[in-house]
Amino acid sequence: MTPETLVRHELAGLHVEVVASPNADVVGLAGRVVDETTNTLLVATSEGVKQVPKAAATFRFTIDCEARRASNSRDVTPRDDGETVRVVVDGDRLVARPARRTEQHGGSLWQ
Repeated sequence: MTPETLVRHELAGLHVEVVASPNADVVGLAGRVVDETTNTLLVATSEGVKQVPKAAATFRFTIDCEARRASNSRDVTPRDDGETVRVVVDGDRLVARPARRTEQHGGSLWQ
C-alpha cells in the first residue's frame, strides 16, 4: 500500500483521525477503523465505536514507512518516529462500497 493507492485498499485496521468535517463533533476523533460502509467509517476510540460520515470530511490515515519511500506525494507527512506516514484523504474519494472501491481502475495494469 502506498499513499497514492490508499483509497483503493481495505481501510479496516488502519489508524485514522478526522481532520475536517461539517460536523464539528467528529473533528479530532481518532482511532482504528473497525469497519466501513458505503457512506461511513466505524472508528474504535477510547470512548467506544463511533460512526463517521465519509462525505465532506477529511481524514488522516497512518500507514507504514515503506509507503513513504515509494511516494513523492505532498499529502504525505513523515512522523517523528520515522516508522509511519500520515496520508490526508478527502472523504468524498472514499464514498463507495468497500469491495467496489477496491475494484476500481486507478492506473494499475492489474485492475
